[in-house]
Amino acid sequence: MSVLEPLAARYAEWLGLPAEETALPEAEPDQVRAMPVILRMEKAAPPSRTPLLEAAASAALAVCLDERAQPGGEWHEAVHDWVSGHIRKVSRRARGAHWLAAQEFPGVTVAVGGAEVRALVPGRVVDVPKEIARLQIQGSDLPPDEPPPAPDDLPLLLLNPEVSMTVGKASAQVGHGTMILASLLSDEELAKWAERGYACAVRTPSVAQWKHLHPGDDPAGAWRSRQVIAVRDAGFTEVEPGTVTVLAQYRS
Repeated sequence: MSVLEPLAARYAEWLGLPAEETALPEAEPDQVRAMPVILRMEKAAPPSRTPLLEAAASAALAVCLDERAQPGGEWHEAVHDWVSGHIRKVSRRARGAHWLAAQEFPGVTVAVGGAEVRALVPGRVVDVPKEIARLQIQGSDLPPDEPPPAPDDLPLLLLNPEVSMTVGKASAQVGHGTMILASLLSDEELAKWAERGYACAVRTPSVAQWKHLHPGDDPAGAWRSRQVIAVRDAGFTEVEPGTVTVLAQYRS
């Protein structure tokens, strides 16, 4: 059984919930679990926004589908317990020695177009190591860039063009997108994606494109007809509960 199976089981029901119900309490405060997502943000040479988001999207999924996260692996219990609840992520920025220190903790680093992100094995927020907890959460933003057209043979993640998100928030949302998307794919499709390092394209569409692709009130139909899923945010930070932040489409 894939460690992501709980996401597939919840997806259609979850998207159909009234917006206010997506913000139900996660857990007791000392039991809240999250995946730390470390964004490399060197002061002298900051990355471009789009490659950083693409690296974040790939890194989060790579942790979940790493052989160490599968049944019997050393990460399995931590990843399974996290995926079985809210798939919360906390993005932090690091540079210099702090970035190097983050490499010592269990996780996966992905580099895309000069940008680097390390997603760590999830765990209880109260147990986050001090070396990670001291990394800044606020202030993680980058100016918009102008990426080329998205390749036709990569999964596509579209950011809601009508919702403003910092790069930290967006990096968590695209990570949710790749995870939910992967949970619905066949073993053959996952193996093919793994061969490409879970590479994906992140873009911001026009409002018209967004509305055309949006699953609306038929998430199952959208998946069957055009392999599109929606990420609906619980509203803990930056956006209103129930906001669809990302649309993800499987393309190969």
